[in-house]
Amino acid sequence: MLVLELATENALLRAQLAEAQDQCVELAVDAGDLHAEIEALRAELETLRANAAKWQRVA
Repeated sequence: MLVLELATENALLRAQLAEAQDQCVELAVDAGDLHAEIEALRAELETLRANAAKWQRVA
């Protein structure tokens, strides 16, 4: 009986591990997307700041 219980627990733990691994992959993909968005926003901010500096020199 002990072997069956251990096998059942092992199967459950493997299923939980697989789910956790899937979630890690999803989080990594989301993090990559957010990183790309942040980089785009930084570039846009840099452009806006440069334009603002030009306008301040003109005024």
